[in-house]
Formats: sequence, C-alpha cells, structure tokens
Amino acid sequence: MPHSALLLSVFKPPDWTSFDVVRKIRSLLCYKKVGHAGTLDPAATGVLIVLCGAATKWAGDFENLEKEYQATIRFGVETVTDDTTGDILKESQIQDWSPQAIERALSEFEGDILQVPPIVSAIKLKGERSYRKVRRGETPELPARRVRISQIELLRVEHPQIEIRVRCSKGTYIRSLARDLGQRLGWGGALASLIRTAVGRYRTEDALTLERVAHMRAELAA
Repeated sequence: MPHSALLLSVFKPPDWTSFDVVRKIRSLLCYKKVGHAGTLDPAATGVLIVLCGAATKWAGDFENLEKEYQATIRFGVETVTDDTTGDILKESQIQDWSPQAIERALSEFEGDILQVPPIVSAIKLKGERSYRKVRRGETPELPARRVRISQIELLRVEHPQIEIRVRCSKGTYIRSLARDLGQRLGWGGALASLIRTAVGRYRTEDALTLERVAHMRAELAA
C-alpha cells in the first residue's frame, strides 16, 4: 500500500463526475486517501488535480490557483441548470446579433464581480445541497458571491454561439457567466461545452489520461 504523497494532473473525460475519477484512481493506485482540488461538472472535460496519500493536505492550495477555461455559449435559450444539458425554461429570438455588442458585454464581466451560482450545484443551503432542493421542485435562492475574472477572450463568433477563453478565480461558475451574459444581451444564454484548460501551471496538454494512470500502477510498484 503506497504511503507517499502523489499529485496527478488528470484529464477528466466527459460524463464522469470528479468523484468518479477519484474513485477510479483510488482503485488503480491502491491509495487509501485520494481527493481532488476543484470540482468539474460531469459534462465538462479538462484538468482535474488529484491528490493521493499525504498530498491530500495540499487540496486548499490547489483550489486557490487561478483556473483557465475554454467555453462555448449558446444564446437564445435559458435552462434550469444554466447549461444545455438542463430542462429548457425559455427560448428567445436573437435580435440584432452583433459581435461588437458581444465583446462589449463580455468586457463588463472582467474584474471583481458578484456572481450568483447555478441553483443546480453542490452549494449547501442550511446543510443541504442546492441541487437536491431543485430535484424536489424547489427554486432555491443562492446568495451572490464575489469572484474575479482576470481575462475574457472572444475566440469565435458563429450565430447562435460564441467560444471564449476565461481566466478566473476559485468559485467562478462559467455556467453563471453564460447565463448572465445572455441576460445582459437580452437573448438568454446557456453553457454548451466547457474544457478546463489549466489549473495554475498545470495544462491540458500535460494532463494524464486515465489509461496512462492505469499504466502507472506497475511503475509505482517497481
């Protein structure tokens, strides 16, 4: 049984929860203590920092690192989850489509902002996860939180979607950014896809696949 500290930058595949990845690595590498530093939604992919053994005590340090995301936002739709996997609440016609208006609106979200998290999230209200309340048909009211978006770059504009790159602080929800941007433009918006491209200096191009982690088991035992 390993006892050393091990840090892994893992590429989370789509349709896996962050805990699914933790559970898989715990099984593959036979560590008793395994955790992650910063949840990714199941539909999202990208860098997930996984900490094994004594390294789990570093979780807070890695959670505080700046994150980078590449996101696709679809306009003209609002959903209960603030992404396109959720039930549709409203569909709207996109009037006066303008890349210039999109860029101006994006710039208003840079810096320190107050952001309301998605109601379908793991945030606790009176000791209960918000998403559990939603499953019961409730509409919880989550308080706004201060986050920092240090940079937003518009990468691609193709009606009715855009692609952006975002650098941001711990606690920033890109689903909320998609929702709020859509509301600011008057079109409605939801997150269509998300890749976490970096956590601090750890980037997707260097992240390990789960297949590569499986091969590490023999290497660690040697």
